[in-house]
This record gives sequence, structure tokens and C-alpha cells, in this order.
Amino acid sequence: MRLALFDAGRLGAVLGDDIADLTDQLGTATAHSPAGALHHYIEQLAERGAPLDLDTAPRTPLADVTLRAPLPRPGKIIGAPVNYLDHKAEMEYATSIAELGVFLKANSSVIGPGEPIRLPYSDKRTDQEGELGVVIGRTASHVSAGNALDHVFGYTCLLDITVRSDEDRSTRKSFDTFTPIGPWVVTADEVPDPDALDLRCDVNGSTRQKVNTRDLIFGVPELVAYISSVMTLHPGDVIATGTPAGVGSLQHDDTVVVDIEAIGRLEVTVDATRATPYDQRPGRRAPHSGAQR
Repeated sequence: MRLALFDAGRLGAVLGDDIADLTDQLGTATAHSPAGALHHYIEQLAERGAPLDLDTAPRTPLADVTLRAPLPRPGKIIGAPVNYLDHKAEMEYATSIAELGVFLKANSSVIGPGEPIRLPYSDKRTDQEGELGVVIGRTASHVSAGNALDHVFGYTCLLDITVRSDEDRSTRKSFDTFTPIGPWVVTADEVPDPDALDLRCDVNGSTRQKVNTRDLIFGVPELVAYISSVMTLHPGDVIATGTPAGVGSLQHDDTVVVDIEAIGRLEVTVDATRATPYDQRPGRRAPHSGAQR
């Protein structure tokens, strides 16, 4: 099942060219909660089961609605810094993810389909990183790789946008709009092997990244197991599984597309109208002008 948020945050199941409105089946007014109706449903499903009735749900043509980020405010977003062999070589890393660990992105960085990535700096490169996103469905702590997929709710397309500046990694990846997610979450039962999916990332129609997830250094089960050994994963948390070679700079008015087999196609734009010089960023201390008198 493909579950999406649409219009004013309503929960829907994408069925061919239609979307079935499931919001009223949740039993509570969740459409306007910060975490979103899908996050609420995942928590309900994890706690007591919450079947959805597609047959009686009112339907609307998909073309007549506006899709939103399916998880507008995840509990946390965890990223793998280097998890494809080709990107590892490209970045000249001599270590693997197990040695580098993982990083956190601010959940306020999430945007949805059709929204703009806003470049913060006019003189620092900002790159696209197309990735498979994993959505946790059950609390996971110190799970084994063999049991890890039992804790996954589903999968989505994700962009881990990154500024190549001197700031801490989590800062460089946590600017508002730096985690596009969508266009929906595909439930795990429709993706029997997340480690065998073709992934492509295009910018302005030109392919920059093309890979199969079988080339991950840590596959999805191993990644979930490793992260759960560091921090407890909760329903609605999102894992960015890492990006392949081909990251590149973004410019104003670019169109970025991530297309993942069996998952979907996420398209966003790029806006640099608010970009400022790096040395003029807020909070920067002025250069020392000499000894005080």
C-alpha cells in the first residue's frame, strides 16, 4: 500500500490514479498535528493494530490533490554518512559506516513533493544526495539483522541535501528544506527485498546518480541493527540509508528527481533567492580587530 498525506494533511492510500481518504478512520483529529496523520497511524499500528478499510473510503483523482511530505515531522532522522562503495571511493574515505557511525538530521528539515530546497549560502556548494528512506514501524533496540526488517513499516524516496562548509555534519545537513521525503511511503509488504532496488537521481533531466541498493555496504537489515545498537528506534523514525557516487552542486531553479524502483518518484525544486554569503551567516563572530584598549 502507498500511504500519503495530501491537501491539509489528510491521510490517503494511492490506488492507481485515485487517492482514498482514510483520515476519518483514524478516530481522532490528527490531520493538523505536527507529526502528521501517517505518523499517528504507524504508532497506532505498532501499539494495537489499526486496519484500514479501503473499500468504503471516499476517492478523489490523484491529479486533483496536492501531495505533502508523508512524515512532516519524524521523531528523528538518522543518516548513514558513507554507505555505498562508489561514494566511499569518491569521498576518499578509508573507513566504513561502522567506523564512522551515523548522524542526526533535524526533523524540521523535512519538505514534501514539489516544494523548494532553499540554498542557504551563495558562495558554498550545496549538493543533492538521493537515497532510499526506511520508515520504522516498531520500537527497535539492539535488534539482530535477522529480525531487523520486522521493525520496518515501509520505504520512501529521500534527499539528504548537504552544504559543503566548515560546519558540523548535522548542521550542514539540517537547514530547513534539506530533507525532501515522498511522495508517499510504500508499506514493507510490497518491498520484499529493499537491498535490490534500482535508484536514480536526476538534476534537470540529467542523471547524476544511478545504482542498485545491493551495492550498499550495510544493507537495510544490517543498518537497522547497527543503529538500534546505538539508539532506540521508534515508530515513525526515518533512516537515510546513504547515497551513491554522483553528488553534485545545486543551483537556483534546478529540478531534482529521485526515482526508486517499487517506491516512486520524488520531485522538488531549488531556490537560491534567500542565499547569503557564508561569512555573513547569523551568529558569526566578527574578525578580531586587535588588542583592546
